[in-house]
Amino acid sequence: MTVIVCVDDKMGVLFNSRRQSKDSVLRERVLELSKDTMLWMSPYTQKQFEENDQSNICVADNFLVVAENNAFCFCEGTALSPCIDKIDRIILYKWNRVYPSDETFDVDLSNWSLESSFEFQGSSHEKITEEVYVHNA
Repeated sequence: MTVIVCVDDKMGVLFNSRRQSKDSVLRERVLELSKDTMLWMSPYTQKQFEENDQSNICVADNFLVVAENNAFCFCEGTALSPCIDKIDRIILYKWNRVYPSDETFDVDLSNWSLESSFEFQGSSHEKITEEVYVHNA
């Protein structure tokens, strides 16, 4: 399974149970990456995709539990550590700034290798960095 998480410079993901930010170019990138499989997410996350084609989007409160092994999962404030054995790839989208946060990314990346990294301009952010990590065998 591939999980997708947006983080700030301090690995923050949520503040007061709300996303720190969102970006339409990032959403298009996520949909492009997952176009050949299912993209799982929570009902909260689905709201930001309302204006996008949702033909490959699956929504469930327990999406990390029910998602297939080859699926993509867009996670906002969802604890990953309980399902870490199902995850073989993590895609971090870094906002390249610090936002207020009270929930942080809960995976220790020391057991993961950076496979690729690139920067792109978003609709609301001058620079977003995509980092892809794979689990060390």
